[in-house]
Amino acid sequence: MTITPAQAGRPRDPDVDRRVADAAITLFGEAGWAGFSVEAVAKRASVGKASIYLRWQTKEALLVEALRLRVGIIDEVDTGSLREDLIRLARQILGLYLGDAGRAALRLDLEGDLIPGLAGRLSALRTSQVLAARGIVRRGISRGEIPEGTSITLLLDTLVGGAINHVRATPKERQDALRDGAARYAEQLVDFLLSAVHSGAAAT
Repeated sequence: MTITPAQAGRPRDPDVDRRVADAAITLFGEAGWAGFSVEAVAKRASVGKASIYLRWQTKEALLVEALRLRVGIIDEVDTGSLREDLIRLARQILGLYLGDAGRAALRLDLEGDLIPGLAGRLSALRTSQVLAARGIVRRGISRGEIPEGTSITLLLDTLVGGAINHVRATPKERQDALRDGAARYAEQLVDFLLSAVHSGAAAT
């Protein structure tokens, strides 16, 4: 989907863009795609519908741009250390789901493939992120940090799933404490996984 810019000759107001993106992400996180509309976003952002339609022709284009601005992506990391790379990956995942756009990120996991104009972009993004994450583990194997026979899929599934589940299973009233301890939890999670990988290799 092509995101249509504002009409020529009408300067963009960054404050309006920010308010609309924030409102779109909040609404999507709360109501999902079924409850997402330009009218509802305009009301939350305290702007006119016309201001939104001058920037984005459809609600799909609006949501795609808001997700790009507020949810972001998982960046590739390569520090030369498998442990450090995995810790940074875990921190990024925790930061994504604990941030202001966390609920939208969870909604995206559940509904992204069903949203017109977003499924293709989401699939491409997921593919690039999976390849980047697998590259982290492959480099660790090539450096001899973990055994050759280590299952890349199982290691990453456990890391990513563990991080996301930790966020989802934590009660709302403990979310602030979870944010404060996210860096430490990332280290504990990675150390646990790497210990399990080495223990499994020693047992075979």
